[in-house]
Amino acid sequence: MTTVEQKKQYGVFGNPINHSKSPTIHTLFAKQTQQQLQYDAFCIEIDQFNSAVGEFFTNNGGGLNVTVPFKEAAFKLADNLTDRASQAGAVNTLWQDQQGRLWGDNTDGVGLVRDIQQNHHYALQDKRILVIGAGGAVRGVMAPLLETDPQSITIANRTHEKAEQLACLFQAFGRVTAQKLSSLASLVESDGPFDLVINGTAASLAGELPPLPKSLIGPNTLTYDMMYGPTLTVFNQWAKDVGGNMQLDGLGMLVEQAAESFYCWRGIRPDTQSVIRQLLCEMQGT
Repeated sequence: MTTVEQKKQYGVFGNPINHSKSPTIHTLFAKQTQQQLQYDAFCIEIDQFNSAVGEFFTNNGGGLNVTVPFKEAAFKLADNLTDRASQAGAVNTLWQDQQGRLWGDNTDGVGLVRDIQQNHHYALQDKRILVIGAGGAVRGVMAPLLETDPQSITIANRTHEKAEQLACLFQAFGRVTAQKLSSLASLVESDGPFDLVINGTAASLAGELPPLPKSLIGPNTLTYDMMYGPTLTVFNQWAKDVGGNMQLDGLGMLVEQAAESFYCWRGIRPDTQSVIRQLLCEMQGT
């Protein structure tokens, strides 16, 4: 008599977590690839992350995603780190190997690069890139961005010291400099608008905008907001209003980083296009 194998459990740990689209995304991935698994979102108390991870993997856990505010805690908890997790200083994907060792990866950067280059057919090589923000989200994408061999990356942040620290951290990977927000206008005056401007701050969620000069955006400037919504984010609306013709948001990045996590766990790379389309339709109510 054969026993039916119990479905492996997967999930995302965060706090808050109600807004997470990860259960929808991974359920669609599983259906598409005919994988038998269960994926749920878990709101974890701030001081209980480590014990919750241990309990999850003890109880048939196959893999975890980790979101705010636990990415740094996951980084510290992992026994082994992939190169991109080490570079990011944060972990958003966890799994155990056959010896029971906990592995940590960061799939955010590869998700961003894949969305821009593959989904939107925009080559990053030789581009002048401006990144707004210097927090964990930006640190997580710096190395993958630099691997595409851009002409340069400029980091600008409200707290200039944080931008300088981040630039120093990644200068070994390519041409990275820090710039004060107040001096961006003079930089554009001498070098022209940037090819790509990435908003790595969460300002759009609060309906806010960093103090940016309009001259940053030329007609050929692509803007990319890591945040996303059913309509243009505040940042992308501003870019459109000042003359930009190309605006993208972080929905594709979200799905692409999830696909990379799915591949880490299951060894299968799902098709992302159909999932992005479905999420977009649901968000827009169409």
